[in-house]
Amino acid sequence: MRGSVAQGVLRRLLYALIAIVGVAALVFVLLRMVPGNPVATLLGEHADNETVERISSSLGLDQPLPVQFANYLLGALRGDFGESYTLGKPVSELIGPAFVNTLWLALAAALVAWVVGIACGLFAAIRKGTIVDRLFMGFSLLGVSLPVFMVSMLLQYVFARYLHWLPVAGISDWTGYILPAIALGWGSAGSIARLVRSSIIEVLQQDYIDTARAKGRTNSQVLVLHALRNAMLPVITLMAMQFSGLLSGAVITETVFSINGIGRLSVQAIAGRDIPLLQGTTLLCTFVIVMGNLAADLLYNVCDPRVRKGA
Repeated sequence: MRGSVAQGVLRRLLYALIAIVGVAALVFVLLRMVPGNPVATLLGEHADNETVERISSSLGLDQPLPVQFANYLLGALRGDFGESYTLGKPVSELIGPAFVNTLWLALAAALVAWVVGIACGLFAAIRKGTIVDRLFMGFSLLGVSLPVFMVSMLLQYVFARYLHWLPVAGISDWTGYILPAIALGWGSAGSIARLVRSSIIEVLQQDYIDTARAKGRTNSQVLVLHALRNAMLPVITLMAMQFSGLLSGAVITETVFSINGIGRLSVQAIAGRDIPLLQGTTLLCTFVIVMGNLAADLLYNVCDPRVRKGA
């Protein structure tokens, strides 16, 4: 049993490594398929060819693509992603503080999504078919449907410009995370609420729920100890996967709220065609997503004994 579980973990780790290397190779090739020389773009239209060729040679851009990719992978393994063309600093020094800001934003958004989503789904399942159910499901559908930038600007207008309760942009203290966390986590809360509702309704129809009630369990005990406990298994997987998505997908939120995170750094890299910086941010986001999916898979194995027995 333990040997099969260990083999399963090693197999998933191998798949994760292959995915990360594959995405790194794909991004590396696609960035170099874009027409034009990034050095010429950086220097401007008045740069002479000799200067462009000299700087390109110093950056190693005149080497064959396989050699450049091998050097990039070897450097990435050491934590060296090169130097930013536009900012003139090592990429690792730039993405470190930016990742911390994105991490705090993702944690705050995940907290909003999990608390609001589970609460809405739970109350909607308990009050199935009532006005409460329709209200909470409409709220969740609105969160899933509205674009993040629209939610962000709406929150800024109401709570920052009109009511003056919260800062409109930037992170000076913990209050700066409230609006972007709500904007980023609202869509995930809607997905969690709908899944919690459907899972609880399905679990409440099982035979062991009737057995628990026949033994004298109260409705609250049946709901918490039996229904919610078993209904949370697919929700836990979704929550783990969503966290990695929140961590890597905060591009729009960070741009609207002027947060110096990975998303905003990626936008700056794209605008300046800063290949090392864009490769570093993309590789970091890929690593986070792959590890998040791996953690969700392993977490489901831990939480569901049926999966462990079948492993």
